[in-house]
This record gives sequence, C-alpha cells and structure tokens, in this order.
Amino acid sequence: MQITKLSIIIPAYNEGKTIHLILDKIKAVQLVNQIEKEVIIVNDCSKDNTEEVVLNYKAQNPDLSIQYYKHEVNQGKGAALHTGISKATGEYLIIQDADLEYNPAEYNLLLQPVLDGFADVVYGSRFVGGNPHRVLFFWHTIGNKFLTFLSNMFTDLNLTDVETCYKLFRTDIIQNIQLKEKRFGFEPEVTAKIARIPKIRIYEVGISYYGRTYEEGKKIGWRDGFRAIYCILKYNLWAK
Repeated sequence: MQITKLSIIIPAYNEGKTIHLILDKIKAVQLVNQIEKEVIIVNDCSKDNTEEVVLNYKAQNPDLSIQYYKHEVNQGKGAALHTGISKATGEYLIIQDADLEYNPAEYNLLLQPVLDGFADVVYGSRFVGGNPHRVLFFWHTIGNKFLTFLSNMFTDLNLTDVETCYKLFRTDIIQNIQLKEKRFGFEPEVTAKIARIPKIRIYEVGISYYGRTYEEGKKIGWRDGFRAIYCILKYNLWAK
C-alpha cells in the first residue's frame, strides 16, 4: 500500500519534562519514501506545564505538523488515544508515548511490512530482536509475558508483546472499531477486536526499549495488570 502520511498519536499526562524531547526525536526522523508526519497530541488534563511546553514547541517548529487537543477532565490514556485516533488523517497511524521509553527512529522498522505489502497492523515487540533493552523489573516482565500469553490463548495469535506502546494500524481499520477502555485496558481490548477482523494481517518487529523506573515517572502498576486480565476476559470471552 502506498503511504503518503503517518499520523503519530501522543497521549500526554504530566509529561512537561520530556514531551519536547520526544518531539525533537520525531522531528529528526526521516521516514522512508518521504512519508509525511502528522503529530496529534492529546493532553489528558495534565496538572503540570505540558500544555505550555507543547504550544511553545508548536509555535517554534512550524515545519512539523502538530495538532493539539486537550481533555478538560482527566479520562485516562485510553480515552486520549480514542480522541487522537479519531483525528488522524494519515493512511496509517502509530501510538507514541510522551516519555522516552520508545525511539521514534524505529518508525521505519514498523512501516516496512506495510510498505512491502504484507501487513495491516504491526506491533513493535520489546522481547524479540537484537535491539537495546534496559534491564529493569523482573516481575513487571513476567507480568507482561503472562498477559501476552493469556491474550494469545483467546485470540489465537502468537504475539510476544501485547502490552507494547508501539502499535501501527491502518487508520480506516482502527477508526471503524468501537473502543471503550478509557485507561490502561486499551492494549488487550484493541488486540482482541483487531484479531476478530476477517483476513487481518498482523505482523511484529523487534524494537528497542529504554524503560523508566517508577521514580523516573513510570505510571503502570499492579492494579493495571489486574485490569488488563479483566479486559482480556471481557473482550475475548464475554464479548462473544
């Protein structure tokens, strides 16, 4: 499929310290085939200076297409993604966290299976390939792998990283899916619903991962893991 524009969806909550850095990385990326970048930032009612930083960056970098939206009430990461997805105009879109855990320089890795004519959806896996991975939490990794195993068991996919941030979707497909999860249940919900689409072509590529500690601002905890288990059951088993 020919791609002229990639929409980059960034949900942001209290990311004033790092969001300009991730925008610098996005700006520096040269996408293959001169694909245009459309950055869509959704500020989920941050309590810090996220809005000020984004608006200043937008004003100082007119050569980077940035759309900015703000929730007046905090609704959660999933809700921010719903807003961003609905505004996307690129043929494909990718999800990008506002922290520095994922490297935008790897967008071309995720685009390649699409450009080769094989994929409608591409997941970036932190658990395959030879790219750098920060060594962090044992139980967090075990939890991720368990959630992936549980999700795969119901979807009959062989993904290695269902909880990855880097998910690349054909925009018309993802915009036609009714997504409900407003917080961290987005990953298991979207995977369950994507997997049920007839003849959908899902690929996975290895990516690097520069994880944060909780002191550095990591927001996902054990409660989110239990919510993910509930969502896997809800959208795979009970929704059928």
